[in-house]
Amino acid sequence: MADRVLEIFILFFVAQVGVETALLVVNLRHVARSRGVPPALEGLVDAGHADRSRAYTLANGRFGLVEGLFGAALTLAVLLSGVLPWLDRTLVGAGLEGAHRFVAFLVALSLAASVVSVPFGLYRTFVLEERFRFNRTTLRTWVGDRLKSLLVQTVLGVPLLYAVYAFMRFAGPLWWVWLFAFLVLFQLFMLWLYPAVIAPLFNRFSPLPDGALRERLERIASDAGFRNRGLFVMDASRRSAHSNAYFTGILRPRIVLFDTLVERMSVDEAASVLAHEIGHYRAHHVQRRLALGIFATFAGLFVLSRLVPWPPLHEAFGFPAPTLHGAVALLMLGGGAFVFWLQPLAALMSRRHEYEADRFAVRIARAPAALKTALLRLTGENLSNLHPHPWYSAWHYTHPVLVERLAAIDRATAALQGS
Repeated sequence: MADRVLEIFILFFVAQVGVETALLVVNLRHVARSRGVPPALEGLVDAGHADRSRAYTLANGRFGLVEGLFGAALTLAVLLSGVLPWLDRTLVGAGLEGAHRFVAFLVALSLAASVVSVPFGLYRTFVLEERFRFNRTTLRTWVGDRLKSLLVQTVLGVPLLYAVYAFMRFAGPLWWVWLFAFLVLFQLFMLWLYPAVIAPLFNRFSPLPDGALRERLERIASDAGFRNRGLFVMDASRRSAHSNAYFTGILRPRIVLFDTLVERMSVDEAASVLAHEIGHYRAHHVQRRLALGIFATFAGLFVLSRLVPWPPLHEAFGFPAPTLHGAVALLMLGGGAFVFWLQPLAALMSRRHEYEADRFAVRIARAPAALKTALLRLTGENLSNLHPHPWYSAWHYTHPVLVERLAAIDRATAALQGS
């Protein structure tokens, strides 16, 4: 039975790597053959920007291809080489048992993954992003961010792992239900903790200064009936030239604008971006995504509860007997191969939400031209891909392709004017 389990896993794993690699290669070839500005964007995007966007997409894609294949090979090596049982034996030899063995095993895997990611992170930041003039961080800041992240993960993650072990070991046959309830509460706690405590460790957040922009954004929020904890500017330019805006929190979120966005956008453009983000909340997209995430946690824990006591799974990967930490590690490392096909469904739902939020922004801000120029500006400043292959965008893109999105805004504007 263990041999059959291993064969099924390898089949799904190879399918995942094959599909995702093929899609990336198809997209890279499509972009490489594309030249100039897409016909629908002529007059809106200059040829120089289109060339830089193409070069950035190719550089990112090729690097992502190498990183992805390396990660897949490493994952397969870890699962099949006997490293996991060896690590378990080493911890037992060091005198660790019970909760300490559980936590040490999973922490060791997490630290190893972090170490492996360091050269890729350095290359992406100081070579790739530097080449296209996006990087503004220093090596000192980069290292400091990693150390802060490690500190946060240790302070929160280690106690969390001990709690997970306690539920799995002592909560009875329905431990996964009790653990699910605990993790939901922890997730809600993190929705408060992140903006209040964690995010300020990495960036400075200051209230948006008084002026025309603040007045317009507050009026937009008021007209939409959007209760919030205030407008804040984040010093994103310390690390990157990319622009963005986001909300954080769930009941009364705070509105965060990158300082790069505030500097570069007009009042109407920024108002349209804010109206779009408010649209996500008014249409309950955030709550739906949170509910889906909670359901995924429930399903994952149910599967884990069935895998923990199942000897063939553990035997397939070299464990002599079932262990709690072994089951968790195997699910973390290999579980994605069985659910990767859900990616295009999640992307499709996300794109529909983006269209809906755009329609809301057109109704509330009543500046569709500004919304379009804001999207063009964000696309230009971030060098987003102007020539994605339709298969690749359907599988991966959480936001509509720019050409399709601008056309949808025109349709929404025409419908509003005709009503």
